[in-house]
Amino acid sequence: MTVNPSGWRPSVPSNENGETHTVTGNRALMLEEPLIFEIGSTEETGVDFDDFAPPPQGEVARSAGGGVGGQTPSVGFADGSPGGGGVKVRNLERSRPIGLPGLSEPETVRHYTRLSRQNYAIDLGLFPLGSCTMKHNPRLNEKIARLPGFADVHPLQPQETVQGALQVINELAFWLLDLTGMYGIAMSPKAGAHGELCGLLCIRAALEDRGDEREVVLVPESAHGTNPATAAFAGYRVENIPANGAGRVDVEALVARLGPDVAAVMITNPNTCGLFEPDMKAISDAVHAAGAFVYCDGANFNAIVGKVRPGDLGIDAMHINLHKTFSTPHGGGGPGSGPVVLSEALAPYGPLPFVARMPDGSFKLVEEENAAEFHPKAFGRMVAFHGQMGMFTRALAYILSHGADGLKQVAEDAVLNANYLLRSLSDVLDAPFASSGPCMHEAIFSDRGFGDDVNTLDLAKALIDEGFHPMTMYFPLVVHGAMLIEPTETESKASLDQFIAAVRSIAERARAGDQSLKAAPVYAPRRRLDETLAARKPVLTYREPQPAEAAE
Repeated sequence: MTVNPSGWRPSVPSNENGETHTVTGNRALMLEEPLIFEIGSTEETGVDFDDFAPPPQGEVARSAGGGVGGQTPSVGFADGSPGGGGVKVRNLERSRPIGLPGLSEPETVRHYTRLSRQNYAIDLGLFPLGSCTMKHNPRLNEKIARLPGFADVHPLQPQETVQGALQVINELAFWLLDLTGMYGIAMSPKAGAHGELCGLLCIRAALEDRGDEREVVLVPESAHGTNPATAAFAGYRVENIPANGAGRVDVEALVARLGPDVAAVMITNPNTCGLFEPDMKAISDAVHAAGAFVYCDGANFNAIVGKVRPGDLGIDAMHINLHKTFSTPHGGGGPGSGPVVLSEALAPYGPLPFVARMPDGSFKLVEEENAAEFHPKAFGRMVAFHGQMGMFTRALAYILSHGADGLKQVAEDAVLNANYLLRSLSDVLDAPFASSGPCMHEAIFSDRGFGDDVNTLDLAKALIDEGFHPMTMYFPLVVHGAMLIEPTETESKASLDQFIAAVRSIAERARAGDQSLKAAPVYAPRRRLDETLAARKPVLTYREPQPAEAAE
């Protein structure tokens, strides 16, 4: 009988002797974890229930939890109809067993703890994802966010009971305005792409207010991939602007395309090639002269915070990923936060709600019921409530602990680390823009010079064997076989040197055409997936093993 008779799963790498498993499936302290259905049984439960007896005649059958293992008790109602777990409400009772396995508390805790040990985390090592800025989350920020009054605040509380929380939102807003040199801000967007949509809706509202119907948004090739998707979602037609040989916007091509149908240009600065756009002010002036607006993707603001104010470059709207620049948690799908700063031209159209400081020093949320008095041109609202309170608290704690001089050093250290990595690897990896001047927060490499049949994916998989999460691969598209690496400012020289040594070793093997890279990773809990098949035909449901399989 197999230990894990769950149908297909990725194969386990073998050891030096060709052995693929032990009797238990464990390999020393790397514990093999079955599916939750393989641990518990749907016929059992980890909680003891009293024996269930049918109710007296005429009473509705009620159950605390649905019987043994979550199964539906066999009880009936006074009218003779079949019973069900819980209260019978308009045929919403269960018609069949729920089918969930019953586990004890120790089994449950161990299951999820073992799974977590097979995941990579910023608390384990360097996370070199370019354009994602996965960096250390200071524990001070976490402590502050868990203080009573922040951790348990509720969005429907009366405003007079949450004045401290509103003050935090207001103070963070003013810090963001000061750091960006902008005029207004929307705090409620929940993520970077959500902020992009907010900015474009402000632009649409401003254009409609002046009776100007424009339908095109220009997006350079060096912009983030969410930019064209957001513009299309907002109802605009997207047109690409090429990059020049230095990895920056082709300004002549951009200016030549400007016209009365262009609503906005969405530009990422620093861009996704890890380079600052030195012609940003000239681009903004040309866009404004054509009657359009400039949206800046501020995801890479961590490279220039305290050094450059986007408002001084003619930006009209920019989202700020709080996880990237101000070190709030990132990963696992959230919680995200993407406040949007707005120019004086767009600020009147920003969404509701927002926090206003009243003459008596109190704070008030401007909502729909008082928008006519305070904010009559607002395009509407982005979310039901007011944004991510936990992220606001963490970001403000980060800003206050650094101060203006500390935030400037954050940008300088991020750029220093990225350039150290770029120059330490450019002799073994092709760096297409190494001659374009210093990179900013991230360095980009290509697969040029790799041996036959060895590619970027092979190098990334070999990095897993070395204990590192792979970098961003195959993006941006302007670089063939791209490897986008961001070390962030929170990494020490020692950790960078270890990462550089690992990449150099693998890069040299790739240049030599080492075919053993095709088998990587060798030491991970599972061998390499067929990523195309996994994406097109994922196995996402548990299948009970058939008797013949269980007997093998």
